[in-house]
Amino acid sequence: MKIHFVGIGGIGLSGLARVLKSLGHEVEGSDLKQTKLTQSLMDIGIKVSTPQSASNISNQDLVVYSAVVKEDNVERQEAQKQGIKTISRKELLPMILDKKKVYSVAGAHGKSTTSAILTAIMQCDAIIGAESKEFDCNVRFNNDKLIAFEADESDASFLNSNPYCAIVTNAEPEHMEYYKHDISAFENAYRNFLDLATLRVINAEDPLLASFKLDAIKLYPSVDITDIRYDMENGEPLTIFNLKKLGEFKVWGYGTHMAIDASLAILAALNELDITTIRRNLRKFKGIKKRFDILHTSKESTLIDDYAHHPTEIKATLESAKLYARLKQQSHITAIWQPHKYSRTIANLNGFETCFKGVDELIILPVYSAGEEQIKIDFEHLFKAYHPKMAKNIKEARKISDFDNGVVIGFGAGDITYQLRED
Repeated sequence: MKIHFVGIGGIGLSGLARVLKSLGHEVEGSDLKQTKLTQSLMDIGIKVSTPQSASNISNQDLVVYSAVVKEDNVERQEAQKQGIKTISRKELLPMILDKKKVYSVAGAHGKSTTSAILTAIMQCDAIIGAESKEFDCNVRFNNDKLIAFEADESDASFLNSNPYCAIVTNAEPEHMEYYKHDISAFENAYRNFLDLATLRVINAEDPLLASFKLDAIKLYPSVDITDIRYDMENGEPLTIFNLKKLGEFKVWGYGTHMAIDASLAILAALNELDITTIRRNLRKFKGIKKRFDILHTSKESTLIDDYAHHPTEIKATLESAKLYARLKQQSHITAIWQPHKYSRTIANLNGFETCFKGVDELIILPVYSAGEEQIKIDFEHLFKAYHPKMAKNIKEARKISDFDNGVVIGFGAGDITYQLRED
C-alpha cells in the first residue's frame, strides 16, 4: 500500500511509519516543520514534506493522522475530497498488532521506561514512545511474534493494542479532556484494557488498580521491593534492589520509581524467560532519551534533560537528581521548568506548587502551548516561595544562572529538550 502519515514527526506516528515501511509498504508523510526526527525518517527512505499542503495528497491508498491533527487539516480535507480512506493512529494499530503476541504497557507515568526495560529484557520487537539508548530509536522491528508496545491512554488507543499481557504502572487521572472529565469513563477504559488481556501485571498499590476485582500478577512496591540502594558504574547511575524472593537486580537509573518500573517488567518477562536471562538482559537497558538524560557531566556540573511534565513525574525525577548530586558531590540543584499546555498547568497547579521542594533555584520558561490559546498565569506570585527566575528560553536562563555549578535539570514535554541540546 501507499500510505501517507499526517503529523509523521510525532514520536508515536513516526514509529508506526517505520514499522509499515519495514513490512514493505510505500510510506511517506508530512509535518509542520523539519526536525531531527523527520530527518531520521528521511535517512531510511521515507519522504517527509514540510509544511503540510493539500498537494501532498495524491493517489495514496491510505491516509493516517495523529491525535493532534484536527478535522480542518488541509491534508485530511483533501484526502476526504479525493475519496481516500482516512484513519486515526489508534485505528491503524490493529493492522500492525493483531497478529502479534503483545506485551502492552500503559499508565500515567513510567510507561516509556517500563516498555524500554521490558524490550531490553525480552530482546523483542518494540514500539515505544521514546528513543531507547539500547538501539537508538523508538522502534525495533524484526517482524518477530513477540512485541513490547507502549500503549496510550490519552485517547483510549490502548484498547486497540491487542494485549496478550497488559502491564499497568499506575492509573492517575490524566488527559481527562478526552474522557469529557468523566472519571467513570476514565476508570472503565483502564478496566476494559485489563479485561482484554490473558495475562495482567499491575502496580497493586495504585488506588484504582487495587479496586479492580481481577486475576493479575500484583506488585506491592512497599513490600515486594526491598534493600534499595544506589551506585555509579562508569559514570552511569545504577539502582540495586531485591524483588520478592527472586533475588537482586540492577537497573540503569536512580530512584524508587526505577525499581518499580523494572519490577513490573521482570514479573511480566517471567512468562517468557528464566530468571537468569532476565537478570542478565536487564543490564542491557541504558535509559531512554529525554528521561533523566545526562547531556553533560564533569567534576563541577551536570546537565540533565527530562520529559517530566506532571507534578508526580517531576517530584520523582527530582529525587533521582538529589541522589545523583549527592554521589557526584554536586550539592547545588537548579530546576528549569517549561510548563506544558495551559490546561495541564492549571489543572495541576497545586501539585506543581509543591513538587519543586528541595531545589536551590527554580527557573520558569514560558508555557509551551501545544496549540492551546494563551491563558494568563502569574507564575512569579504562585511560585514565590521558590523566588523563581523567569526566562524566555534556555540561552536567557544561562545568563541569569550558573550552569557550571552543580546539577542543572530541565523539565518539560515541549521544545526545552531541543533548547538544552542546542545550548
